[in-house]
Amino acid sequence: MASLFKKKTVDDVIKEQNRELRGTQRAISRDRAALEKQEKQLELEIKKMAKIGNKEACRVLAKQLVHLRKQKTRTFAVSSKVTSMSTQTKVMNSQMKMAGAMSTTAKTMQAVNKKMDPQKTLQTMQNFQKENMKMEMTEEMINDTLDDIFDGSDDEEESQDIVNQVLDEIGIEISGKMAKAPSAARSLPSASTSKATISDEEIERQLKALGVD
Repeated sequence: MASLFKKKTVDDVIKEQNRELRGTQRAISRDRAALEKQEKQLELEIKKMAKIGNKEACRVLAKQLVHLRKQKTRTFAVSSKVTSMSTQTKVMNSQMKMAGAMSTTAKTMQAVNKKMDPQKTLQTMQNFQKENMKMEMTEEMINDTLDDIFDGSDDEEESQDIVNQVLDEIGIEISGKMAKAPSAARSLPSASTSKATISDEEIERQLKALGVD
């Protein structure tokens, strides 16, 4: 029962119209077939009357044939018109569907535009750019600091190696020079200990070289 009172949609109306147009087209085709059958019968009757010499009958039948052929020609025109109407209905249906899709798209775009604030979007993009630049600057500063730390550590290590080498050389000289000085020996226990195997002749030679008698 609910289907009886259901409101017809545009698609339902178009389907009904197309159904009616197809029915009309079939009826026209049947009429044309009947006219063609009558046409052949008239042609046979005209030939028959011509054989027996009945000119008046031939004239009447000929007029009927002309009228019948005009009717058949009209069926082609009507059939063409029905086909055109069916095509127009399909085109209109497609246009209506396209218009509906455009309307839906327009509403969606309108809703999106309402929610999207151009000024807010621009501000967001500017903030992103600013924060991105700050992050890059911070990263660059951290990298520079790390480079300085590691480079300084390498320099310090290299400098310490040179100092150790020089102290080692000086330690030898000091140990040789200060071998007879107890206070100096106590101030440099490692040097005197490491050079404990130096001979007395070597010590005397180093002292003379330093100008110490």
